[in-house]
Amino acid sequence: MIRNLMTFAIAIAMSLGAARFAAAQDVTDADRQAFQEIIGSQIEAFRADDGARAFSYASPNIKSIFSTPDIFMGMVRKGYAPVYRTQSVKFGDVTQELGGPTQKVLLIGPNGGAWTALYAMQKQDDGTWKISAVALVREDGAGA
Repeated sequence: MIRNLMTFAIAIAMSLGAARFAAAQDVTDADRQAFQEIIGSQIEAFRADDGARAFSYASPNIKSIFSTPDIFMGMVRKGYAPVYRTQSVKFGDVTQELGGPTQKVLLIGPNGGAWTALYAMQKQDDGTWKISAVALVREDGAGA
């Protein structure tokens, strides 16, 4: 059920944010730096079990789906262990996937498995960036 909920949440978030992602966005070096700071800060918040701080990096669409930090953290704990308890993080390229700018992050999960996390980033009306979706792909090619 959690996997279905995550799939549903990602689909809703992507559809709600589609208008902002419709045109390919030019991503500056400052944007790339912001993506890494936001994602790195959220991962630090996960490591500290700081749900409020981790939730603060989520887009409004994600916040509307997972209405509280506790619900959000429960979903992350159950479905995103490689992100929740990552052993190492290495930032890759920024691409145009998942409907807009997507930061690739190479992770080593809690059990030593290698993963690529695709972080869809959404620009807010105030010019800041938020995380609008995350897709995990095992390095052996199997999806999570």
